[in-house]
Amino acid sequence: MANNGRRSVKAKKGPTIGTGGHGRKALEGKGPTPKAEDRPYHKAHKNKQLAERSAAKRPGAARGTGARSGPKGRATEEVVTGRNSVVEALRAGIPAKALHVAIRIEMDDRVKESLKLAAERGIPLMETGKPELDRMTDDAIHQGLVLQIPPYEYQDAYELAEETLASWKRGHVANAPLFVALDGITDPRNLGAIIRSVSAFSGHGVIVPERRSVGVTASAWKTSAGAAVRVPVARAANLNNTLKAFKNMGIYVLGLDGDGDVSLPDLSLAKEPVCIVVGSEGKGLSRLVRENCDQIVSIPIDSAMESLNASMAVGISLYEVSRQRAAK
Repeated sequence: MANNGRRSVKAKKGPTIGTGGHGRKALEGKGPTPKAEDRPYHKAHKNKQLAERSAAKRPGAARGTGARSGPKGRATEEVVTGRNSVVEALRAGIPAKALHVAIRIEMDDRVKESLKLAAERGIPLMETGKPELDRMTDDAIHQGLVLQIPPYEYQDAYELAEETLASWKRGHVANAPLFVALDGITDPRNLGAIIRSVSAFSGHGVIVPERRSVGVTASAWKTSAGAAVRVPVARAANLNNTLKAFKNMGIYVLGLDGDGDVSLPDLSLAKEPVCIVVGSEGKGLSRLVRENCDQIVSIPIDSAMESLNASMAVGISLYEVSRQRAAK
């Protein structure tokens, strides 16, 4: 039959008027690709499950062990990694929460000694998978050994001073209260050395500010050579306010600075309750701290030397205070 010269047009596939767009869902696809750790067949998923199971086995453990943040963002926990560092930390008697040992670790003398020291001190030994060790250490080189350090329990600066003064007045403490306050010092090795000097010269505590200051870390513990067990470290919410409170309590505040108005050998307040304040080697005492000092004391040194290391300056000052206190 003739079509009168017209060509037939084939209807196109797809939704037509009145279908409601039944093919729309097919065009949307399956969405973004899931993360590797969320894909059951992926290796990352298995590692994640292993890490979660390992964390769940530890009493009181929470995900994210290692360097964690506490109130006001301060670190509450840290880890010591690597065979040399771990065995040295254990030798120094640093308090430890647990020793994590890699599954099927290759034994050497350092590993054997670490296990022996941990067992002697009653530190829990945890056999931990490599993925979990990597996570705990933020992928640092751990060599299969990770020592978990508990947070240091700081005293309150005002309460420490008040208790020490009361003990001294009752005769329970032989020497007048002697404290060292740190202004702007951020190197934990300086803190550790200062704690050691305070212990050596019968001091009663170290005061550190809450902000922009060093804290008692594993490095500080190690440098103190065990003195951190004997000397309390207290935190001050505001160092200037704390120094003002000390002065009101009858504690003299002495700042160490190269341009002091009193030379250390001429110090006349050594036998009184004293708080020695030391600043960083580069910047020295801050302006406000300097204004809150009763005296600025300088240590006589050769003019060729610009300044002394903070811990060295504290050690020399504490020696002089101790010498004067011992003199009849």
